[in-house]
Amino acid sequence: MESPVFEEIDPASDCDCPGCVHWRRALPHSWPGRTGAHPVAHPAAHRALALAAVASTALGAGHAVPAAAAPHAPHRPGVSAGDEPDNPQGGSAPLHGPSGRPAKPSVAPKPTAITRTEIINRARTWVAAKVPYSMSAFWSDGYRQDCSGYVSMAWRLPGNEWTGSLAQYGERISKEELQPGDILLFHNASDPANGSHATIFGGWTDAAHTHYTAYEQTRPHTRRQSTPYAYWNDSDRYVPYRYKGVTPEEPVPGKDGGQLGAPAVTPYPGAAYFGPGANNRYVTLLGKMLVTRGAGGSYASGPGPRWTDADRRATRAFQQAQGWTGADADGLPGPRTWELLVTGEGKDVKDGAVGPPPASHGVPGYPGRALFRPGADNAYVTRLGRQLVRKGFGRFYKVGPGPRWTEADRRAVEAFQRAQGWRGGAADGYPGPETWRRLFS
Repeated sequence: MESPVFEEIDPASDCDCPGCVHWRRALPHSWPGRTGAHPVAHPAAHRALALAAVASTALGAGHAVPAAAAPHAPHRPGVSAGDEPDNPQGGSAPLHGPSGRPAKPSVAPKPTAITRTEIINRARTWVAAKVPYSMSAFWSDGYRQDCSGYVSMAWRLPGNEWTGSLAQYGERISKEELQPGDILLFHNASDPANGSHATIFGGWTDAAHTHYTAYEQTRPHTRRQSTPYAYWNDSDRYVPYRYKGVTPEEPVPGKDGGQLGAPAVTPYPGAAYFGPGANNRYVTLLGKMLVTRGAGGSYASGPGPRWTDADRRATRAFQQAQGWTGADADGLPGPRTWELLVTGEGKDVKDGAVGPPPASHGVPGYPGRALFRPGADNAYVTRLGRQLVRKGFGRFYKVGPGPRWTEADRRAVEAFQRAQGWRGGAADGYPGPETWRRLFS
């Protein structure tokens, strides 16, 4: 039985050599007799195909000569696979070792556990290395340098797959369920050579979900760019898939040994998830991380899923703590702000750097939980203690109140909370928004 013939297209050539620039202007259409969006081949490829056709005629119909492939960028650490395969994409194959010899093939498609962050980080390694596109060579990590080899690498599959076999490792999902690390797959089963392709979903880039960040392997090398959903062409034929081996992120230890209770290194979801009108879990996660980093003074209550001015002020305070100014400290979290927050890196917001939220009905704005905890030393602790004394709960203070949080502050707050009829966790001695409102009413 003959092997199926299929290829992974180069959906949009970005080669800047003078020849390609000239031919893109002179011949802007696809190859004659081809459908899809395969760009015009490099002039050298046309010459190679002409030579191949002449050779085939000379040898006769009984001795077919494989069509010459378009030239690729020179390989760096890549390992050549030897002769060009019968099919231009390359079928399912084992990984290749440093010597170019195939490693032991996988017995069954058993999913390997991996987090979304790991998938995106693995995808980024090829983007950073600008791995040249090739249908017949393997990169130094053993994966084939075409689009399905790229997905196989990012998902850490046990071998090199092709667009006709990737689906067995995933489960079909809807557009609304897409998350970073999922893929968009188009396998043209009736004519695999016509348009089959796969991209890795990196997150939405707009609130309307019309564009997303795509990680893909294409000519001349791996790229990451905003792409219309689902793809530039054949959009209605791409299917979203989620790798069966995806596992939840581990929680990250917060400051003072606490837990954020949120994904540790959740990939940046995109600017569309933040700003006026946003209402999603990423806003809540952002707020929790900002509170942990000392920007809780912005919040009168929350954080919550709906974007408010408190989120903007807290984000700006954190950005300013890094020494950023101007557009870099606009109060909207970009990729760098997000990276510092999820990894725990960068500088914390200093106490008092974030002013309290505006007063409401004569009650001063609640400055946030982060300012009332062991080790806290700020003016809000003093103000809290003095108000507790005024309300008749000053018996716990031997000296003070003062700016440093002490056990006396906690016990005084606890007594006030119990006086409201609260018990258990509602009377833990740490002032929340409602404790603050009643205390200053």
